[in-house]
Amino acid sequence: MIKEIYLAGGCFWGVEGYFAQLNGVIETKVGYSNGLTEDTNYKLIKSTDHAEVIYLKYNDEILPLTDVLRHYFRIIDPTSINKQGGDVGRQYRTGIYYVDEDTADIARQFIDELQKEIDKKIVVEVEEVNNYIDAEEYHQKYLEKNPTGYCHVDLSLAKKSL
Repeated sequence: MIKEIYLAGGCFWGVEGYFAQLNGVIETKVGYSNGLTEDTNYKLIKSTDHAEVIYLKYNDEILPLTDVLRHYFRIIDPTSINKQGGDVGRQYRTGIYYVDEDTADIARQFIDELQKEIDKKIVVEVEEVNNYIDAEEYHQKYLEKNPTGYCHVDLSLAKKSL
């Protein structure tokens, strides 16, 4: 079954670069989501309160949502507020933005289980996606176009088993 989810994990270049390598991923795009306005861009996201996100379309039979979440939590610090790697600001917050309630339920349950293993509070938002806008073309597949570009994510982890 084909599913969709939006993931905020800091700078979207690295999050997209990581997920694009996974078997079962059909499509990735970077964009801005869950802000206060229906429109924004890279220069405005601080004032519109959008998060940098990736849109992920995947085959749930090859890459189940629980594995998507395992990969996601592998590359973020779920206890960091508005900061991932060297990037600081609300646009770099962490979030799981869903399109259906089943995804929301699974994500919340996953976080509840993970919280039992972590002393600090997990601060990842779990909300319905809203006000999503595709990022500018130069951000799409950025690390493919700019292999030496900045990335806070260890992309090699995508090739290692969970």
